Amino acid sequence: MNETTDNSLVKFHNVSFLIASRVQIITGLNFAVERGETLVLLGESGCGKTTTLKLVNRLLTPSAGEVLVEGKATTAWDPIALRRRIGYVIQEGGLFPHFTIARNVGLVPALSGWDQARTRERVHELLTLVGLDPDRFADRYPRELSGGQRQRVGVARALAADPPLLLLDEPFGALDPLTRASLQREFADLTQRLGKTAILVTHDVREALTLARRIGLMHKGRLVLLETPQQFLASDNAQARAYRETLELTGGKE
Repeated sequence: MNETTDNSLVKFHNVSFLIASRVQIITGLNFAVERGETLVLLGESGCGKTTTLKLVNRLLTPSAGEVLVEGKATTAWDPIALRRRIGYVIQEGGLFPHFTIARNVGLVPALSGWDQARTRERVHELLTLVGLDPDRFADRYPRELSGGQRQRVGVARALAADPPLLLLDEPFGALDPLTRASLQREFADLTQRLGKTAILVTHDVREALTLARRIGLMHKGRLVLLETPQQFLASDNAQARAYRETLELTGGKE
């Protein structure tokens, strides 16, 4: 297993997490996420992927070990200050249904004390960046948008205060295959152009191979493989082989 520690934005040191003081969810996680990379956490439901993600923005705290963000343990951060340094994207974008699109995207800047003119300018910039015309979409409500459009808004909101880190939990899982593939390509291009660091959770091996600089394969609460997509495809790890077999059954990576 390869581990990169130089130039890291996020580090896990011997991290474990239990619930009810006895049920082990994750065990002994040790890895680092480089600045500017997209690390994809891949694994089946219940393997600890989302728990790992929530440990980064302190929605959860480790039962043992420590998680560092920008060189500082999450337990030493003010939780609000930490979360404003992190963009968080979930399925359907997690939008507030009673807020307009502009208000959804501008929420964190507004909470951070930006004035209305600066917030409005940033909202327009970001809607344009994710392919939504501000004149058409800013005053709409989430219910008036398609699933793909709502997901674009979710990404725009995550980028609003220009955070160095993005966390994405199955962000494209609820979309139809064509929309999903389109947004995956756009997300990969966007993160590369903006130089963002991202940790993305998925159970879809194709998505992992498409988006990751490195894939962290999780199984029963442990990180069992941390490799580039090319190394993942060549690995003799049993879980990696099982995922490769699903690709072979459906005709390969593409």
